[in-house]
Amino acid sequence: MYLGELSDDTPDDRSCARTMSHQCCNNFVFAMGFLKLSSPNFEVLKIFESFFSREEQSPSVNPHHSFDHCELRLEPDHRTGHAVFSPSRTRKTNSLRCWCACRSDGAESPVLDDKESPLLPDKPTRVKYGELVILGYNGFLPPGDRGRKRSKYVLWKRPDPNGVKRSKHYVVKTPHSSQAILDSNQHSISYTLSRNQAIIVEYMPDEDTDMFQIGRSSENPIDFVVVDTVAGEKNGDSGKVVQSTISRFACRILAERANPSVARIYAAGFDSSRNIFLGEKATKWQEGRDIDGLTTNGILLMHPQGSFCGGDSEPGVWREVSVCGGIYSLRESRSAQKKGRAVEEVTNVLQDGTLIDLCGATLLWRSAEGLEKSPTKDYLENLVDKLNAGRPVCPVGLNTLVIPRKASFTGSDGGSDKQQPYVYLNCGHVQGSHDWGHEKNSHTRTCPLCNKASIVGPVQKLCMGIEPAFYVDAGPPIFFAFNPCGHMATEKTVKYWASVMIPHGTNAFESFCPFCATPLEGFPGYVRLIFQDNVD
Repeated sequence: MYLGELSDDTPDDRSCARTMSHQCCNNFVFAMGFLKLSSPNFEVLKIFESFFSREEQSPSVNPHHSFDHCELRLEPDHRTGHAVFSPSRTRKTNSLRCWCACRSDGAESPVLDDKESPLLPDKPTRVKYGELVILGYNGFLPPGDRGRKRSKYVLWKRPDPNGVKRSKHYVVKTPHSSQAILDSNQHSISYTLSRNQAIIVEYMPDEDTDMFQIGRSSENPIDFVVVDTVAGEKNGDSGKVVQSTISRFACRILAERANPSVARIYAAGFDSSRNIFLGEKATKWQEGRDIDGLTTNGILLMHPQGSFCGGDSEPGVWREVSVCGGIYSLRESRSAQKKGRAVEEVTNVLQDGTLIDLCGATLLWRSAEGLEKSPTKDYLENLVDKLNAGRPVCPVGLNTLVIPRKASFTGSDGGSDKQQPYVYLNCGHVQGSHDWGHEKNSHTRTCPLCNKASIVGPVQKLCMGIEPAFYVDAGPPIFFAFNPCGHMATEKTVKYWASVMIPHGTNAFESFCPFCATPLEGFPGYVRLIFQDNVD
């Protein structure tokens, strides 16, 4: 479908581009069209970008780059109704492509009428297995998500399967020189029984599964690089862990291609040589012809009781998953030699809301089906907008407060510090920054609304918990905040996470805020927010 031609010699390039941009955006269903550019012009490209781009989906066009050819591909996002802008370059042709075509009522636009070009078929929909989200981050890793190191990882169905399944096993005297270990194309697990004996289990390709690996290593076999989570606000490189307790190849997930709702987790991952080694001191055992084992610090699982997204879920019981996917009760300590009791009634199939503890970081599994029922980031930001529209005020300074929409405490969307709301953690009253009731040489204050000597306690900045995967409901905007960090969320979300005990250290457990990993203080570890004015 030929739309027209633009060149640098044409004085009306920009106006023509604007006209065609308006035509393309004006309630059309999408098909492929072509707009020929004799010599792509940066200003013209920016005009198309300004009409078609949407938020971070649109890479910027660098005016210092010279393009022999530029292709603008505008694809319809049926979920949001937006057009997605993505430029690409090639040396074969000299055209600017864009998604355009007929109106949704079936009538063709006179500008776009070209019956010689057929409509392209719809792109196949990508199949999503689910997402892994690290607890303790409010939507991104500071200073930003980069490559395989990010706060969340989406598991998509791969173009070609890369899963493996157990094939055969045998005993060898020198495992490191065995053919299966030396063959870099052969997946295998080596269970060392003694210095002179080991059992090698070979794995063969499985056309029915996709494999995803998680660990601390940045080597190619790892799909999702995870480092130790530091509690509290995270600014750049502050609070780095000196010695990590997360395994370099911590665990692997196998998702069924024919049934995307089924994803199983296993302890340990294959290294760059496609091997897994369980040393002589590792916990391992034989039952009949089968052999299994546990990793040094273990991979722990906790399935929620009930539907995670719905607000009625309760925390389950922590278990340990083995290298072969068996489920066992916890060891006496994290790295104890004796394995726990086998738990036959629990499986290694991930459920929506399953927690995976790597001993240093905890991951939340959200299934694709569960995410469809969960609130979106736009929905959460809309809740904040509605709250700010009520113009809550500080009872002392009488100034309007503005709840930050950003996922950090370091700003309030352009508002001044006077607009930053603070919460009195002992009573929940929300106020601005002031010195009334401040105790000298102390971080505690007396709430001016309660005005009682018994209501003396710390205050904290409020910030919206903006990572939607942590929300268990999209209920009415009755906000609660975690104590002591001040992250806001819906009532059921705050109460759920306050009841979840996360593994800590060798055999301890503690509740913490999912948005920053700050351990909760006091009982119940949260407070209901009380705003002044009409948004109580």
